[in-house]
Amino acid sequence: MRRALPLLLIVAFAGLMALGAQINVPMAPVPMTMQTFAVLLAGAVLGLWRGAASVLLYLAAAAAGLPILSDGASGLAPFSGPTAGYLFAFPIAAALVGAMFTCDALRGPLRKTGLMIAAHILILAIGAGWLATSIGLTDALAYGFTPFLIGMVVKSVLVVAAAAGLRSAFPA
Repeated sequence: MRRALPLLLIVAFAGLMALGAQINVPMAPVPMTMQTFAVLLAGAVLGLWRGAASVLLYLAAAAAGLPILSDGASGLAPFSGPTAGYLFAFPIAAALVGAMFTCDALRGPLRKTGLMIAAHILILAIGAGWLATSIGLTDALAYGFTPFLIGMVVKSVLVVAAAAGLRSAFPA
């Protein structure tokens, strides 16, 4: 069972991402979801490699046709549509958080929250950058970056709080 636990956690966090995708506020062209909460929590709890693996499993399952993206989307279309940049940023952000979360320089909840905000900004920047290729930079910032800033801060605080408990229950 001890050897199976890391694999079970990777699958469980992929499932949490799928659940987070269904908790959404419909907005165009990009919905506001709880996916980034789950993505960053996977990195914080599972570490660099397992956190990124969990995100990649989630994205592979969606690409293979499981309706686990927001609004039940699946297949390859979301990986070339308005949300593609955000999706491609997820494993990068999870790996970054996984690599940095336990660094000595990031002791304390304020610094860890700062890391989460930076990871969210990375996701938003890559996502809005991709979105700008189809709707222009001004609209991409207005519809794909700015509306997410308040939620980003709230989710960052929640990730730090949840990660503290989960890391003690499931040390990486």
